[in-house]
Amino acid sequence: MDHKIVEAFMRVGKCHRTLLEHYLNKDGLYRVQHQLLMCVYKYPDASQKELARIQNVSTAAVAVTLKKLEKGGYVGRIVDRDDNRYNKIRITEKGRKEVERSIDLFKRVEKGMFAGFSSEEKECFYSCLQKLSGNLEQMLQQAKKEDWN
Repeated sequence: MDHKIVEAFMRVGKCHRTLLEHYLNKDGLYRVQHQLLMCVYKYPDASQKELARIQNVSTAAVAVTLKKLEKGGYVGRIVDRDDNRYNKIRITEKGRKEVERSIDLFKRVEKGMFAGFSSEEKECFYSCLQKLSGNLEQMLQQAKKEDWN
């Protein structure tokens, strides 16, 4: 039974990602670009280095993605008045509209995903996910300790 649950969990994740990508890719923004755009929206005036740290990726990866977003008109760079070496990344109006469209899409998908679920079922499901997450976190910490020895 455990294996069936894991397979179903993975199918749900894949289907969710595929559905979102179906709608998000229509404007030519792909998942990594979209994730960074959402990050820029959430952290206005962050630097490229700060965005890399927040997203837990390399500054080089952020640079490539930012260049595509900038070329598409979704973000812009503003030189910091106090330090010319420092660029603030700022979302444009086009970028803001894309983020608003995405937030609406996320809400519609979430509403559709949980259609027919009672509040009690959602609470129970959330509780189970929290327990799964905690178990996996413990396993990950243990694996890291074993690697250090």
